[in-house]
Amino acid sequence: MAFNSFISQLPRICHEVNRAYCKAMGDNSHASWAEAPVWQRESAVEGVAYHMKHHESTPKDSHENWLAEKTRTGWIYGPEKDTLNRLHPCMLPFDQLPKEQQAKDFIFHAIIRVMLEIHIENNRD
Repeated sequence: MAFNSFISQLPRICHEVNRAYCKAMGDNSHASWAEAPVWQRESAVEGVAYHMKHHESTPKDSHENWLAEKTRTGWIYGPEKDTLNRLHPCMLPFDQLPKEQQAKDFIFHAIIRVMLEIHIENNRD
């Protein structure tokens, strides 16, 4: 698979894994990639782009990037997620998030790192 085609699939993979993790925790608010709103798909694309540019980033860095992107697009802290009013309970510094929420950043980070490693290994001369 061509590298650009491969990379273009990473946001979808990350979104679907995050959706499955959230569903396992009782959060059924995430639509499938095909049905997700544009802003949600763009957020996943932005997250992958960030990791592509910052190979040494950490899960904390991933969250801080997400937090900055959400702030730029008008989101603020709210005790419950409310997409109409752009409220989100994860609009906090990484260290203040519950461990279950921090886990999403570790998972997102690991997916990208491992998928890139696999792609590189499979395309060595």
